[in-house]
Amino acid sequence: MYSINETIVALATPPGEGAIGVIRLSGKDAIVIADKIFKGKDLRQQATHTLHFGKIADKDTIIDEVVVSLYKGPKSYTGEDVVEISCHGSQYVLEQVIGLCMQQGAVPAKPGEFTQRAFLNGKLDLTQAEAVADLIASHSGAAHHAAMHNLRGGFSEELKTMRDELIKFSALIELELDFSQEDVEFADRTQLYELINRLTSRTMMLVDSFQLGNVIKKGVHVAIIGKPNAGKSTLLNALLNEERAIVSEIAGTTRDTIEEALNINGILFRIVDTAGIREHTADVIEQIGVQRSMDAMSRADIVVYLFDVNGNEQAKVNIQKGEFEEAGVKYLLVGNKVDAMGIAAAQQEFGEEPLYISAKNRENIQALKQKLYDIVVQGQVKQEGTIVTNARHFAGLKEVLKSLQDVKTGMDHNIASDLIALDIRRCLYYLGEITGEITTEDKLDYIFSKFCIGK
Repeated sequence: MYSINETIVALATPPGEGAIGVIRLSGKDAIVIADKIFKGKDLRQQATHTLHFGKIADKDTIIDEVVVSLYKGPKSYTGEDVVEISCHGSQYVLEQVIGLCMQQGAVPAKPGEFTQRAFLNGKLDLTQAEAVADLIASHSGAAHHAAMHNLRGGFSEELKTMRDELIKFSALIELELDFSQEDVEFADRTQLYELINRLTSRTMMLVDSFQLGNVIKKGVHVAIIGKPNAGKSTLLNALLNEERAIVSEIAGTTRDTIEEALNINGILFRIVDTAGIREHTADVIEQIGVQRSMDAMSRADIVVYLFDVNGNEQAKVNIQKGEFEEAGVKYLLVGNKVDAMGIAAAQQEFGEEPLYISAKNRENIQALKQKLYDIVVQGQVKQEGTIVTNARHFAGLKEVLKSLQDVKTGMDHNIASDLIALDIRRCLYYLGEITGEITTEDKLDYIFSKFCIGK
């Protein structure tokens, strides 16, 4: 069984050298342990939420000058007594201080154990705890916003409201069962219909938001493909606004894929510049590069097909478009080198659909970025509102949706109230499982094992 009786210790800042390193203790003996190695004020007599300057010493040997922060439970992150020791960021110093804490009875914290204790002590529910990990891992504005929304309890509040409304009707239906011989109806079936329809609609919106949420959390893979010398590397450089890829007039200059990250309006795009694709080449290295290009295209969320508007490629573009549509690939046609032909002439030859750019002159690059963003977001990003980014939440919401649909089906067929109550209880179970009101120790260990140590 998981125990929170021990006092845990861990480095809360990234390992390695730095100006400051923070060591965190949490547990009933946190302040006592810190006081034993701290030379300065008696920490046991100090008020909560205070800072204290002093020295960490191993008997008569001074290890470091530090600042100690005290947070007495329950007004702390974990709900327990918490001490944070801010040391100089020497790896040696940090190891020595942690070693002293362990000599005085602290044990090393497991990954995510501080946040797990916060959950077990009622400081956070499970969706908020998972949002802590998402916040630490966020690499874009949208990922940060989604994590902060969940950390502040936005998602939890929605689920709590749904659960409270269902509990009310579940109680009334089960009350009817106690008076089944009296043929009375406490739960208004019309109101229950309205509630189930409303909750079904909201749950479907949350389930549908996961596709965007997955993109926000993991980023969007975009593969730039096309024939050799179409300007793929030049386009990558233009998108990044730096000379990242080697560019030359020699076809086949790019032999391998190059991947770089690009933040567009808060969404992280992973742009892959691929080797030029041509069907017949005797160059073994180029053949390997082409195969890697095909692999990158198969893994991509969006494929940017870049073609030279001056290269008589109209037939090839049409064929490629058909292949994308047949395979269900999300694609964007981009005509390059319009500086020679002009956009009007290119539109006359290739039509209105492609986006026309000059990667060399960086013309229309901003429009291309906006187009990529629009393809991914499709108007779904809002300043407020929940976007589901967690696969566990997504799976739970699908079960909630199925249970709500079963309740509605049962009412449509006028089935017995005890069976309707059973479906509502199943719905309540999955809502509670998402927030952690209903969970198992094994599941908690798995969830928190994916956190970093020290959090």
